[in-house]
Amino acid sequence: MNRQEQVLVLEPQHELKFRGPFTDVVTATLKLSNPTDRNVCFKVKTTAPRRYCVRPNSGIIDAGTSINVSVMLQPFDYDPNEKSKHKFMVQSLLAPYDMTDMEGVWKEAKPEDLMDSKLRCAFEMPLENDKTTEHSALPKSASASLDDGEVKKIMEECKRLQMEVQRLREENKQIREDDGLRKRKVTSMAASHSSSSSTMATSGMREEGLSTRVLALCVLFFVIGVIIGKLAL
Repeated sequence: MNRQEQVLVLEPQHELKFRGPFTDVVTATLKLSNPTDRNVCFKVKTTAPRRYCVRPNSGIIDAGTSINVSVMLQPFDYDPNEKSKHKFMVQSLLAPYDMTDMEGVWKEAKPEDLMDSKLRCAFEMPLENDKTTEHSALPKSASASLDDGEVKKIMEECKRLQMEVQRLREENKQIREDDGLRKRKVTSMAASHSSSSSTMATSGMREEGLSTRVLALCVLFFVIGVIIGKLAL
């Protein structure tokens, strides 16, 4: 039984081009568009999985939307006489309306429900004119590195200022603690002085009360003496 025709629109349709030099990771972008009114599950596979990193390599594309897939070619020694035999396949199927487990959907999918598109890979080295352009762009790269150096200096300066602020905060905290200690000492001295004054006042009152009682006793004895004297006469 023939498989269904691919419902996803691929850009590019047939070939992924990777432009050198290949001494670093080279990335090609594959755009997958879903023009249907159904969500579509997809997977991206390759014949050389160790040479490429694909993100995302699977997922769901909602109806009427698209997604960009980054295909990253790992560094390698490029041989212009060697033609690339690497290929990619985009596999897809219509997502069930009640889908909860995408992996389960792939496992239970029937062969006639699967759709696929194949792309070949092509490696290209820059032309001489492009190399000249790249060399002319070196001063810009150098200025960018200078900008990175300036950014690093600014970050170090910010770190130094943060440490200075922290030190000032600690000094301010210590000053507050010392000020609070002095205030407590002053309060303690004032309380001690007040207590001493209160004690002296209380002692004076006690002495004054004692003198009053002695005077009253003297008067009482005098009156009793007078009364006894009159009785004796």
